[in-house]
Amino acid sequence: MELSNLTAISPIDGRYRKQVAHLDEYFSEYALIKYRVIVEIEYFFFLADKKFFKLPAKARQSLRSVIENFGLSDAQQIKQIESVTNHDVKAVEYFLKEQLEKAGISELKEWIHFGLTSQDINNTAIPLSWKHTMEHELLPGIINTQASLAELAIQWKKVPMLARTHGQPASPTRLGKEIMVYVERLNSQVELFSYIPYAAKFGGATGNFNAHAIAFPKKDWVALGNDFVENVLGLQRMQFTTQIEHYDNLAAHFDAIKRINNILVDLCRDIWTYISMDYFKQKTKKGEVGSSAMPHKVNPIDFENAEGNLGIANALLEHLSAKLPLSRLQRDLTDSTVLRNIGVPIGHTLIALKSLEKGLGKLVLNEAKLKEDLDNNWAVVAEAIQTILRRENYPNPYEALKDLTRGKDKIDKAAIHQFIASLKVSAVIKKELKAITPHNYTGVNPEF
Repeated sequence: MELSNLTAISPIDGRYRKQVAHLDEYFSEYALIKYRVIVEIEYFFFLADKKFFKLPAKARQSLRSVIENFGLSDAQQIKQIESVTNHDVKAVEYFLKEQLEKAGISELKEWIHFGLTSQDINNTAIPLSWKHTMEHELLPGIINTQASLAELAIQWKKVPMLARTHGQPASPTRLGKEIMVYVERLNSQVELFSYIPYAAKFGGATGNFNAHAIAFPKKDWVALGNDFVENVLGLQRMQFTTQIEHYDNLAAHFDAIKRINNILVDLCRDIWTYISMDYFKQKTKKGEVGSSAMPHKVNPIDFENAEGNLGIANALLEHLSAKLPLSRLQRDLTDSTVLRNIGVPIGHTLIALKSLEKGLGKLVLNEAKLKEDLDNNWAVVAEAIQTILRRENYPNPYEALKDLTRGKDKIDKAAIHQFIASLKVSAVIKKELKAITPHNYTGVNPEF
């Protein structure tokens, strides 16, 4: 069968293609070829700017247009060359030499890929495409989700809610604050992510500029390499490498994304549970069904979809971060095929973010249910009462409240107030204690 959304093996290229199709600009075979072309041409320009040879302005513009107008037909042409060379990066080199001939500067052909090995191109092209994906796609997606959560937190800032620790009723909280927990967690992890450099390797066959130095021994190739990678490509050149980049920073990126995804899984499970507790209803859409058999159902499928995709992403990220920093001696090829898959967990993560955004947009707060749960759990004010009694140096207040509340079927307002009335404390203290309810015993938090 011809490849289509229906015949694709991967759901990223099939069922969910519409949601993540734009990632082909960063992670497809076409994208890898395009980024290789970008690096090769930029390096060619760099050598010209450093006076290794003279490059006519018209020829420079001609080559610049190769980058700007690069399309599928160009990538297909390179793949055709690769079918002969059986080497993907060498195919790019030959393609660009043809472009130099077209630009009328065939005498400069050997400056294309000068002194380089294929990993000087791969280990700059891939980090560059990865950097662009993070800056233009993934991080904005996470920050948008964070912003949506912050809006909901502000909207529900004053809504009291029964907390549950170990699944049991606990000291009340506020719904907005519970959402802010996730806003803060995401913010912290995005900030940590931003500290990790986008690392690149650029230094010849075994990382020592051997070919460069033998051809131009008086040139400071370390400084030139740093200049090109950092000031032209906007990456950070690793100073001591084998034939390949050691991928430690890339692994740190994978681990950071994995932590962010874990936070989002935690969020999905909490919202799913609140929906099951009837704290949230969900907006319905005409024509949609929730179950093939049960007409009444409105399932929390967006949060389930998000959780599932985040799990797949994290499984892949775990392998990527564990495998890529390992390579035998100065190089083995295992990183090559693995690197071609780094877009897959990003695809699943973005699908999850879209599902999560959709789910959050469908939530309808059922404030009456939150109020009902608080009204049915007056035992949670026991902590407040015993703490005030401690302040007043009342004998054994914890034990007294424990005897009153622990394991009892029903502790209501009347039972609490009856207990307060029996206490040997002043009328002022009794009034203070009776003013405490599950609705107002919600503590304090920073402003948000």
